[in-house]
Amino acid sequence: MPETAIEVDALTRDYGPLRAVDGISFSVAPGEVFGFLGPNGAGKTTTVRMLTTILTPTSGSARIFGHDVSHDSYQARLQFGVVPEESNIFTELSAWDNLMFSARLYQVPRGERERRAEELLRMFDLWDKRDEKTQVFSRGMRRKVTIAMSLIHTPRLLFLDEPTSGLDVQSTRAIHDQVRALNQAGMTIFLTTHRLEEANSLCHRIAIIDHGRLAATDTPANLRAIMRQVQSVEVQIEGVGADDIKALGSAAGVTRLVRQGQMLRLYTSDPVSTIRAILEYADRNGRTVNSLAAGGPSLEDVFLYLTGGAAAIGGETPASQMANAAGNGRSK
Repeated sequence: MPETAIEVDALTRDYGPLRAVDGISFSVAPGEVFGFLGPNGAGKTTTVRMLTTILTPTSGSARIFGHDVSHDSYQARLQFGVVPEESNIFTELSAWDNLMFSARLYQVPRGERERRAEELLRMFDLWDKRDEKTQVFSRGMRRKVTIAMSLIHTPRLLFLDEPTSGLDVQSTRAIHDQVRALNQAGMTIFLTTHRLEEANSLCHRIAIIDHGRLAATDTPANLRAIMRQVQSVEVQIEGVGADDIKALGSAAGVTRLVRQGQMLRLYTSDPVSTIRAILEYADRNGRTVNSLAAGGPSLEDVFLYLTGGAAAIGGETPASQMANAAGNGRSK
């Protein structure tokens, strides 16, 4: 049986009566960039804490390159590095000293520490600033130091928790470039994010978690197909009434309609045809359109579609249609 980088089976974590992670199962192949996507509070961080041996699962199991995170935690920890959302560097220390500290923590042999630290600082374009205290570093530079610290022991797997949170565009691009370079060198990467566009850009496959449950595990291409179905058109019609809602809800391309005060949001796979139908309806019936705009899908729209929320408010797209459609296949 081929080795897996991560194997998760019915993993569950309770906090008293609250079930933060609810029986999730998935696998990650060696050399894969696997995205773990979800809104705040969805269970992303709890899952990562279990996979990285910080939290003990309530039930279920997880293995890192064959090592059980509960029963073989020491060997499991040797396989990975962790980059938390908030940088864990010591700001009173220099970049060099932070890497030396991390090297000692991971018991990197003395003869390897300096060679590895120089290699990483050069990789992240920080070599010239190696002796400066990190308290004067920008947020993006601190993030680079944090990633370098997580790589000092040459792990096979890297956990990145919201790696670009709070970073500017230039720093975000630099981190993305480093993620791609690490993956091209053979590293497996587990990326948690709430940014759909980031996961689409970097990942071979993406798992979407919502309220502790996996809504889908699929390729970016298939998730983009979902996104096309949850595009929307927002229209505000003066004096909108029940007849307008009924008529527009059956307009060309519309899969469901949501009323938000005087604003109607029409979900559609074909925004151009829907806009044309709205304008034709208004012209035919002497109605005044005060505003009209097409919008791409929000992350919340995708979650709603995948978790069955669309059906609850008039849609016809239950989560089961897409969940785990791609199995364990990989695509880029």
